Amino acid sequence: MKIILKEDVMNLGFKDDVVEVKNGYARNYLIPTGKAIMASPSALKVLAENLRQRAHKIAKIKGDAEAVAETMKGVALTISAKTDKFGTIYGSVGSSQIAEELAKLGHEVDRKIIKVANIKELGHYTAIVQLHKEVAVEIPVEVISENAPKQEEAPAVEEAPVMEEAPAAQEEAPAEDAPAAE
Repeated sequence: MKIILKEDVMNLGFKDDVVEVKNGYARNYLIPTGKAIMASPSALKVLAENLRQRAHKIAKIKGDAEAVAETMKGVALTISAKTDKFGTIYGSVGSSQIAEELAKLGHEVDRKIIKVANIKELGHYTAIVQLHKEVAVEIPVEVISENAPKQEEAPAVEEAPVMEEAPAAQEEAPAEDAPAAE
């Protein structure tokens, strides 16, 4: 079934997109919640006219999104997370933590437009900030342990003490454990 989206729907499309979905998804969720309408011929004509009239507004919104994308191009995030002694993260790092770190750097971004895999291990990842349907910014994210041992606390590798060679046992002396001969 073809529908016209009335708002952005994650993993489906953006506002005013015409998309094909299964009948049940459209009739039971998208249309009753007001997220979409059926794409009838008259609705498609109305959509085309609205898009033509709003073309300059859409271009301005896209230009604003590109300007924000330019300011975010050099941003790299380092997020610290609590880990166990093996380096496994308690919980996970998601879009809300990335949005908080961006806010600390002066980039106010809604967490809903940040696409990132569920991060459960330490390492390097890439988050995608979808500012507009045609403008996205990739941000490198490094997840480190906040309770990693510091260099003063790190156990030093000690060398095993060198054992001196034991003197060879003399053959004339009887063994201590052996019974004495009479």
